[in-house]
Amino acid sequence: MTDRPNTHSKLIGYLLWIFGFLGSHRFYYGKPITGTIWFFTLGLFFIGWIIDLFLIPAMDREADRRFRSGEVDYSIGWLLLTFLGVFGLHRMYMGKWITGIIYLLTGGLFLIGVLYDFWTLNDQISERNREHRFG
Repeated sequence: MTDRPNTHSKLIGYLLWIFGFLGSHRFYYGKPITGTIWFFTLGLFFIGWIIDLFLIPAMDREADRRFRSGEVDYSIGWLLLTFLGVFGLHRMYMGKWITGIIYLLTGGLFLIGVLYDFWTLNDQISERNREHRFG
């Protein structure tokens, strides 16, 4: 068994699970399709949300295998996106200053940019970490 870095936090996963009926923990663990389904169905009518309480450890292990660790921390990025996404702080944290300022001035590019980031933030951070590592 290879030792993979811990890219995602179970504690943050459970914190986001509190809002999980809106899919936030599923987006955090890199599951944008089911995150969107949870968002529009209130966590599959709260049943899927309750089941996820027990699935978070497995989702955490899968995310740790899938995404690249590095200088940009997933948990910080996701907390900034989830609670302050319209202000673009998550983008500024990743070093994307121009789009961060655009988000700040346009309410997360009229919320469409925030939705895009919910779908892609893990990949954006993974790519940023790859760039930091290899120049």
